[in-house]
Amino acid sequence: MSNYRRSRSPGGTFFFTVVTHCRMPLFDQPQARTFLRKAVQEVRIKHPFTVNAWVLLPEHLHCIWTLPEGDQDYSLRWSLIKAGFSRETTRLSHGQESIGESRRKHREKSLWQRRFWEHRIRDEHDYQSHFDYLHFNPVRHGLVGRVQDWPFSTFHACVKLGIYPEGWGGRAQAFEDDDGFGE
Repeated sequence: MSNYRRSRSPGGTFFFTVVTHCRMPLFDQPQARTFLRKAVQEVRIKHPFTVNAWVLLPEHLHCIWTLPEGDQDYSLRWSLIKAGFSRETTRLSHGQESIGESRRKHREKSLWQRRFWEHRIRDEHDYQSHFDYLHFNPVRHGLVGRVQDWPFSTFHACVKLGIYPEGWGGRAQAFEDDDGFGE
């Protein structure tokens, strides 16, 4: 069995990147976004966490979570979110997906990449860098010209809270292509 190096310190704030299998653009569909929201809400009831920031792109998402003190099990949360989403999506399609032997062995659907990328936030500068990167991501991928034009992001809530000015992150805002944020 593989032993992946994951941060095991209880509590804390983490940046995540989660990608669909073969980068399928699942989240272009309104119903898929609804299923994901429902799965996250259901998991948060039994396994609480705070969503600090979130952006949903057609084939991947980034988010920043803070776990409760003494709790380190973000892997369980992601497993439950992915499973809940997959169950709802399978019900909708009413069909068997084409699943390879390895995925069948690990009881996986073909909607998600097997793993996710996580980074423990170290300090306020690290938090702000990941927070900005996450919100700027739709511009970086050429989906919109301005951050404010992407509807599937916590950016709009951040503007209402005064965290960002409304016009933040136009094309003039520069982020490096190879920034190590897990895409």
